[in-house]
Amino acid sequence: MRPYILFPVYFAILASLEINAQTRQDSIAIRQVALDYIEAQHQVNSAQFERAAHPRMVKRTFWKDKTTQKEYLRETFKDYMVLLSESYNRNGDKFPKNPKKEIIILDIFDRTASVKLIADEWIDYLHIIKINSTWKIVNVLWQFNDASKH
Repeated sequence: MRPYILFPVYFAILASLEINAQTRQDSIAIRQVALDYIEAQHQVNSAQFERAAHPRMVKRTFWKDKTTQKEYLRETFKDYMVLLSESYNRNGDKFPKNPKKEIIILDIFDRTASVKLIADEWIDYLHIIKINSTWKIVNVLWQFNDASKH
């Protein structure tokens, strides 16, 4: 294969990637959405959660029925999470003084992103979309660090 043929192909691939590449502002906005998601519970701030979540957001995990001991898929929706963010940490005793909130952007492609959020007792995988020029969480898959808590 002649070397001069590789260059046009290489630049064509690069050009196609640039069309779908995220901007620095996208990365900042995605990180902020993940922070709003977790900090809304830390700070008892439902407006902060509303800002992060798409109206049709679904949060899922595995759970064990205490009676039958069978595992099942447990789902929570945005409206419940808004209520939770208003009350969960109301007494300020659900999180450490300096809660862990490590955000790892796993992938961004055009208008979709996958993020891993490592909190004190659990891990969340967030699917985030850019809709109407704003990044919003649409899916959350989570589990406790200690799976026996489920």
